[in-house]
Amino acid sequence: QVQLVESGGGPVQAGGSLGLSCADSGRTFSRSTMAWFRQAPGKEREFVAASPSASDTNYADSVKGRFTISRDNAKNTVSLQMNSLRPEDTAVYYCHAISSGRNYWGQGTQVTVSS
Repeated sequence: QVQLVESGGGPVQAGGSLGLSCADSGRTFSRSTMAWFRQAPGKEREFVAASPSASDTNYADSVKGRFTISRDNAKNTVSLQMNSLRPEDTAVYYCHAISSGRNYWGQGTQVTVSS
């Protein structure tokens, strides 16, 4: 069973930085694809970044060059460093894992970027 717990959200001013972290309680973290999604009010949940493995990452065009996803397989954590934040980055951010063919979601953490 996989449980994902996010931390690190909060308010920040435009142009600022914020880091999110997600702890995975599962036993197959190193073989899991880890990702971050976000959902803004009135919008559908959208892909932000993914780390299929420690050496592979991919990003949505809207965050490329500003956000960095990283993982620590020894600690079962995945992080999202967000720089140059914009008001349009305001959303609830969700940690996502694909483990043994199943999808898992964290409870979400709010990020609010003020102009």
